[in-house]
Amino acid sequence: MCAIHQPNLFPRLSTLAKLFAADRWIVLDDVQFARRDYQHRARLAALDDPSRQQWLTLPTHLPNGRPTVIKQALLVEPRRSRRTVSLLVRQYYGRSRYWPVVREVLDVVLDRFENTDRVAGLARTSTVALLTALGWSGEVLESSAIPTRQGRSERLADLAVATGSTHYLCGTGGLRYLDHQPFAAHGITVLPFHTPVGTGDRVWQLARRVSSLWGLSEIGPSELASRFAVEREGHLLGIPTLGGW
Repeated sequence: MCAIHQPNLFPRLSTLAKLFAADRWIVLDDVQFARRDYQHRARLAALDDPSRQQWLTLPTHLPNGRPTVIKQALLVEPRRSRRTVSLLVRQYYGRSRYWPVVREVLDVVLDRFENTDRVAGLARTSTVALLTALGWSGEVLESSAIPTRQGRSERLADLAVATGSTHYLCGTGGLRYLDHQPFAAHGITVLPFHTPVGTGDRVWQLARRVSSLWGLSEIGPSELASRFAVEREGHLLGIPTLGGW
C-alpha cells in the first residue's frame, strides 16, 4: 500500500496518519512548489491552549520563479531558519512530558540543516523522523527518480505501478480530481483516506490544521501510534471508525 504526498515540514496529523497507514511513501518532489501549502511551514499549537497557534515558516527562495518544483526550492537563510525551528519547537513543546521523544525528532531535523539547503530535504527529514518516533518502518522513495506520464492521475498510477503497490491511499484533496481508470487498468485499488470526523477526540478535531508535533507532545508516541494503527486497519477493512469517514 502506497501513499504519494509532497514533503511537508512537520506535517499535519491527518497527513502523518495517511503516511503511517502506508507501506511506502512516495515523496512527490517534482511538482510545483506552492507557498500557501505546507512544504516549508507548519502550524504549531500550544499544549495548554491548542487554539493558540503560530506558523513556523522557513523563508524560501524559488530559483525558477513560480514554476520552481519542490525539490529545487532553497532555504534563504539556513542558519537563521535552524535557530527559529529550535527556539519555536522548544518554546511550544519543551514542557511536554514527552519532550525527550520530541527532542529526538527536533535534533534529527536540526542536524539536517548542516548538510542541505533544500527545503524538500528538511521537510522529508522532519516527516521521516516523526514516523520513526511512532515505530513506522516503511519505505521512502522519490517521485523524481521514477519515469511517469504527465497527466495528474496517470502520474500517480504510474508511481504506484513502478513501486509494485497494489493499493493507493488517496487523501481528501486528491479525491476531488482523481481519475480511477489509470489505477484500475493495472489492478490497483484506490482507498480513500479520511481521519475521523464528528468525534470529541481533540487529536482528530485538530488533525487537518496543526502539526503532528502537537499530537506527539500531547499524547505521546505510543498512544498516537495506536490511534494511527486503528485508522490503518479500518481503511484496510473498509470499516468507518468512530465518527465516520
